[in-house]
Amino acid sequence: MRNYPDLKLFIGGTWRDTPETLSVVNPATEEELGRLPCARISDLEDALAAAQKGLEIWRNTPPRSRADLILRAARLLRDRQEEIAQSITAEHGKPLAQARLEVIRGAEFFEWDAAEAMRTYGRVIPSAAGTKISVHHHPIGVVAAFSPWNFPMSQPARKIAGALASGCSLILKAAEETPAGAIHIVRAFQDAGLPDGVLNLVFGRPAEISAYLIPQPCVRLVALTGSTAVGRQLTALAAQSDTRVLMELGGHAPVIVCEDTDVQKAALSGAIRKMRNAGQVCTSPTRFFVHQDIFDEFATTFTQRAAATRVGNGMHDGIEMGPTANARRIPVLTDLVNDALAQGATLCTGGTRVGERGYFFAPTVLTHVPDSARIMREEPFGPIAVLNTVRNLDEAIAQANAVDYGLAGYAFTNRADYIARMIDEVEVGNFSINTLEASLPETPFGGVKSSGYGREGGTEGLESYLTTRNVWQSSDIT
Repeated sequence: MRNYPDLKLFIGGTWRDTPETLSVVNPATEEELGRLPCARISDLEDALAAAQKGLEIWRNTPPRSRADLILRAARLLRDRQEEIAQSITAEHGKPLAQARLEVIRGAEFFEWDAAEAMRTYGRVIPSAAGTKISVHHHPIGVVAAFSPWNFPMSQPARKIAGALASGCSLILKAAEETPAGAIHIVRAFQDAGLPDGVLNLVFGRPAEISAYLIPQPCVRLVALTGSTAVGRQLTALAAQSDTRVLMELGGHAPVIVCEDTDVQKAALSGAIRKMRNAGQVCTSPTRFFVHQDIFDEFATTFTQRAAATRVGNGMHDGIEMGPTANARRIPVLTDLVNDALAQGATLCTGGTRVGERGYFFAPTVLTHVPDSARIMREEPFGPIAVLNTVRNLDEAIAQANAVDYGLAGYAFTNRADYIARMIDEVEVGNFSINTLEASLPETPFGGVKSSGYGREGGTEGLESYLTTRNVWQSSDIT
């Protein structure tokens, strides 16, 4: 592909190859886009040494200067929007229009955190005469960051933005399936003048990289967006060296649809959002709990809109949903559907692979799915929606909270009493009412329960990347 970048590691300000490579494949065509070098232990050693040197430079760079450089890089990303979007669609499969929006969203993360870099205020605590007590914030140190494949640009951007705005250096292991987004970000920062070693990028065998990097004494934060299973493994590894973690993990978002809502609007918006990114979104609305009085109308409208989703190569005009990101997703999704059907669920549309080339899976709607079905507990991470009836709000809230996850939740209602109850009782880190938007750069994002620890974005977004120091100064020796 003409706009697809050369795939390399970036360590200490230098792009490098390695003997061992992995194939990066276009999921819509199954054609190889390029070969991705795998980091060796020697490369990881070099990255650690570079990050330590970079940290000493960057932590002593004034916040205003750090912010100015981050904003220069963000402007370059905006200027290169089309080139980056083409790369993302080629390696991930999402429609080009969605890839363009992802580039802008990534730039917005950098722009927000650049401004926050100048607002990591401390404070002075009132104290006795001759005593001054103050609170200071400092960069935590070298960050080992891990980003997933579902948003090749915006997910690495979140990690890089928080670390750089806070004065940290980092080693980013981006997703091997979708490396181009991170490579474009690194290029932008290199062109913007970021000192060597502050930002390092590696790829390879994930377990080997995490097992080597996380126990290193200089690594003081592990930041991951990924599955709950991987998050638990990395958290356990970090605990052995008392390393702080920032974990944005899996979700299985509930949607409570109350009897007073506009049924058509709720159903249409739900069907459209469910199929965005082929359902490969940790906040994707998946478990719809619909009041029994409006269920039939909701299910009919939702199913018709889902079935009408235009599926195909994301490079083509008018496509609404591309393929799943890799071949592994197809049998996983098929098994979840078959398990639900075997236990009495109704298949309204979809449920199978589309075509014989590319990793396409049909937009799928299941209704009347029993609690015993695996999909009621396991995040499908694909274009599958579950529509079930509830008799009242009590039942809806109980069903919403009946999983280990708690990342995002949604509701459609205009009743103030319903809204008040759900804000207090639905166990999620992000709750949206009459909208299926879950986060913005200026809002804190993260989960509860098995969906993770810490927050990215908003004024809270830099907290994980900073340490807090209390300073007690007396004018007399006591």
